[in-house]
Order: sequence, then C-alpha cells, then structure tokens
Amino acid sequence: MDGLFPVQVRRETGAGTTAEGVQAWMGADKVEAITALIEAGGGTASAKTVRNAFARFKKLLADSYAANPPKPLPGVEDAIRELQGRGVKVALTTGFSRDVAEPLLAGLGWTIAHDGGSTGGGSGTTGGAPGGIVLDAVVCADDVAAGRPAPYMIHRAMEITGIQDVREVLAAGDTSNDLLAATRAGVTAVGVLTGKLDRTALQQHPHHHILDGVGDIPAVLV
Repeated sequence: MDGLFPVQVRRETGAGTTAEGVQAWMGADKVEAITALIEAGGGTASAKTVRNAFARFKKLLADSYAANPPKPLPGVEDAIRELQGRGVKVALTTGFSRDVAEPLLAGLGWTIAHDGGSTGGGSGTTGGAPGGIVLDAVVCADDVAAGRPAPYMIHRAMEITGIQDVREVLAAGDTSNDLLAATRAGVTAVGVLTGKLDRTALQQHPHHHILDGVGDIPAVLV
C-alpha cells in the first residue's frame, strides 16, 4: 500500500505526497486515507475524485497481488493455530473494504467462520484448504462508521466473537494507527515490528508491548 499511494495520488489527482504523510495513514480506512492525502498534497478531494482514486487504487492493488500473490508473514499461521488451540478467538481488522479484503484472504487460503448471522465481519465459511486458517471474525473498514484510529473495528470484532470485557482483548499491529485504535478501544495494545516503523518509532505511541512479530503473541498470553 505505501508504494501505491504516492504514485496513484500524484497520477490521478496531481496532489503531492510524502513518505511521512503516507505512513501517518497506514492502517487507516483507505478512502479516508486517500481523501486526507489528496487534501494534504494541495488537491481537491471531491467525492468524484476520491471515488475514482479509490477505484484506481484497488485496480493497482489487484494487479500487484496478481503478480506477487500474498503470503503470510513468518510465524503468523502457527501463532493463530496455537492461540485458537488454547480457546482464544482470533479476529482480523483491516483498513481495506470487504471487496478488497476477501480476495486477499482467499489468496492466502484463509476463510472466515460463521458469525451466527450478524451482518458484516463473517461472511465466509469454515471450508477452505485442509489445514488452512479459519479466522473467527474479519472486520473491514466499510463494516463500521470509521476506521482506525477509531476503536470501532475492535469493538465490532468483540461483538462478533462474543467478548464483552475489553480486559480480555489484545490487539496487535505495526502502525501508529493500530496502537491508537487499541488504546482507544481500551484493550491491550501490542506493536509488532513487521511494518515500516522500528521499535523506537512504535514506542512513541501508547502501548503495552512491542514484539518482533505476531509469532511472539502466544508467549505474551501466558
């Protein structure tokens, strides 16, 4: 995403972008991010401009993933299996809209468990490839009123998975918006060093733990 945004915004709207500006919106709702980046770059973020830019972004993203199929980061699938084996519910929250997120999950061979009929966040099935990951919930930016750093996606994941106490929830991510959303949601905020931000940068934001990667999360939940 960070490589696509600057190119796309410049080409489609004429607005300039910087690496710092893009990083500030990593993890956020993509429509909100495009709108903010256009405005910050001196462009006019009309509804039509944003709509066209988002459509172009999705096309660029689809082309990129078609050429380079997504792969889980090392340790992620093992960590998910270990957590679920302990009875821990695992949900994914994403700044992508559902029409973007679900094909990416399908490319990974991941599916979504039935959510008992609630709308949004669980339209998949428990099928998939043998041994594939079955997430307990997936919440996308267009399932809620606002994406990160708002806390809504985390709270929606709690609703789907039947968790009522924020003290029982850990939210991990590799951007400042991930940590802000977790803090605002009142859950344990964990930064992971798999994104563009290093330990020093992540530590500037409210957090409970900074870990090398998602694979280290099971050790935190002892």
